[in-house]
Amino acid sequence: MLNYAACNCEILFDEEFNGKYIVTRYTWEVTKSDYETLAAFRYALRRFLNFSERVAQDRGLPVRQYLALLAIEGFPGRDFVSMGELAERLQIAPHSAVGLVNRLEAADLVRREPAPEDRRRVVVRLTRRGRARLEKLASAHHEELRTVGPVLSGLLAKVAASAEGGRSHPPAEPAACEMS
Repeated sequence: MLNYAACNCEILFDEEFNGKYIVTRYTWEVTKSDYETLAAFRYALRRFLNFSERVAQDRGLPVRQYLALLAIEGFPGRDFVSMGELAERLQIAPHSAVGLVNRLEAADLVRREPAPEDRRRVVVRLTRRGRARLEKLASAHHEELRTVGPVLSGLLAKVAASAEGGRSHPPAEPAACEMS
């Protein structure tokens, strides 16, 4: 490891590059203030996620089902998803997405249909009932975001300002780093 002020540089010795050290990745010392900001951000985010879980459950929909409806309707550029896209958006295994869609379909919240571009593939789309359930939940979430949004935004701005305070940029000259 090389050390440059608050910067730790991981290096690679490359003989083809005139035998010089090439800096490949930078990590920065984390300050007490950084930890406090990260902890505050995590706390605010967790409070919102707890709110989301409570609202969905209070309205008779498991949170994972709400998140699936949101992922489908909120997919960029279209109102349907493949099973793989849904699994990726929810960060679950593909077989878990299939089971989730089975439950949503049984509740008449989604329907499977052939993909528009390739009828051999199947996509998932909300039903009218699914869209109505999602709209009620999304409205409640939108109101909560009016409260927590400024807090999260402020914390993100603080993180960005900290990064711009000189710690986000590597040293101009890798040779300026000294061996530690």
